Amino acid sequence: MTSGSISRRRTVATAGLAAAALVLSACGGGDGGGGSGGGDGGGTLTIGTTDKITFLDPAGSYDNGSFAVMNQVFPFLLNTPFGSPDVEPDIAESAEFTAPTQYTVTLKPGLKWANGNDLTSSDVKFTFDRQLAIADENGPSSLLYNLDSVETPDDTTVVFNLKSENDQVFPQILSSPAGPIVDEDVFSADAVTPDQEIVDGKAFHGPYTITSYDQNNLVSYEAYDGYEGLLGAPRTDEINVKYYAESSNLKLDIQQGNIDVAFRSLTATDVEDLRGNDDVKVVDGPGGEIRYVVFNFNTQPFGATTPEADPAKAQAVRQAVADLLDREEIADQVYKGTYTPLYSFVPEGLTGATEPLMEKYGDGSGGPDAAKAKQRLEAAGVQTPVQLSLQYSNDHYGPSSADEYALIKDQLEADGLFAVDLQTTEWTQYSKQRTADAYPAYQLGWFPDYSDADNYLTPFFLLENFLSNHYADQAVNDLILQQATTADEAERTAILGQIQDAVADDLSTVPYLQGAQVAVTGADVEGTEDTLDASFKFRYGALSKG
Repeated sequence: MTSGSISRRRTVATAGLAAAALVLSACGGGDGGGGSGGGDGGGTLTIGTTDKITFLDPAGSYDNGSFAVMNQVFPFLLNTPFGSPDVEPDIAESAEFTAPTQYTVTLKPGLKWANGNDLTSSDVKFTFDRQLAIADENGPSSLLYNLDSVETPDDTTVVFNLKSENDQVFPQILSSPAGPIVDEDVFSADAVTPDQEIVDGKAFHGPYTITSYDQNNLVSYEAYDGYEGLLGAPRTDEINVKYYAESSNLKLDIQQGNIDVAFRSLTATDVEDLRGNDDVKVVDGPGGEIRYVVFNFNTQPFGATTPEADPAKAQAVRQAVADLLDREEIADQVYKGTYTPLYSFVPEGLTGATEPLMEKYGDGSGGPDAAKAKQRLEAAGVQTPVQLSLQYSNDHYGPSSADEYALIKDQLEADGLFAVDLQTTEWTQYSKQRTADAYPAYQLGWFPDYSDADNYLTPFFLLENFLSNHYADQAVNDLILQQATTADEAERTAILGQIQDAVADDLSTVPYLQGAQVAVTGADVEGTEDTLDASFKFRYGALSKG
């Protein structure tokens, strides 16, 4: 790889992929007023969202709501320009492989944090050392599986020593949630740093700094004139982000003009309704989100720590769930076609994506098959109905999650094969409990960190993975490591297929939906299309009032 554009050549198709951000804007809206238009900067925008911030510290969170904030205020060595999936130097001057296991980054000289501290290679080393040291269960440290050590020959040079040669995805990982650089004088080296300490310490060097912070209520941003990165100066000087508990209130404020932009999430019915509103325009774009059920291999029915532990029976339960899911019904009935059925672990449109779940489960054509599910359970000696505890978050994956999981419960119970105990928990608690073995089976969604099939496999199926669901398959682990260092595209694609086929038998997760990215904007807000680019990152700096 060379400095400048580091091409992945694996772009996401513009249709049939998931919603990275839902943006809606009302004409004449906002309590800010006076945007400059024309991209010259100035003015204020008010943004509304139902998303939630878990932690501002990049070591402590791995979710879309938190990453949306990080993208505004933290620097990255590499980043994705608007409208492209390719990574390029951000606060770096250059980035390239200088040896098969060495990736060298040269920082731009004279960088400063918003608090006046120098931003040097020492901060970069500190950032990645602490990610690996803290290894928070809800953090992104699993992405750094190939990082061995970091060296800093001088203040502007960083050398990443990798465990395996020819890493095809490491540059992308530097632009991911594992990549925000932090100020070593503000952040703790061995613990997640509280949000207010970060805000008080002004430990920012992104397009914006945070000037006021009330977590999950109101966050105010101001453009940072010291940012000299890839994204350029923001088009709007001040941004206020208002957090909503209910999507109905978000929609009401859109309609009444109280906010300029709403981003994640309204119901599919609300989106459909707004498509008929002459005061807004609907924009469809690429994305990468998927929805899936996770099984805890310890606590699921017949899991390893249950009194009736039996791996064969546990697998039969997972496979029966896959047989019974009616993806088409969920997509149409709950999401009005804004999501489409998913029969793969890697969404359609990415190089290497296959559909092993269609062939292996249900009727072989994408539909459910209760007879096949019953046969699996009987062959494994599983008595029915299987008692299954199933958990979902009522506030993190959009307001339709309740309808989504009520329908899944109905599908699993329709033929008497399962008795589902359906429960819900708010995300702040949910994100902690899911890694503490509290949920035998539970809902997750995935917003990709970079547009490569690797990002739908590595976080889930390595021995040390983000899910922490006790799934372990050494052969799958080795294949994942192999594909990441395979330079020949055809050979790598074949390995990706092998991985998907193997995990389709294991069913650590059962994917079932992928989305189509939707944006709705009023005529006086510009730049919405830029925020819905293939990088899957929602950036406030692209927005302005015309």
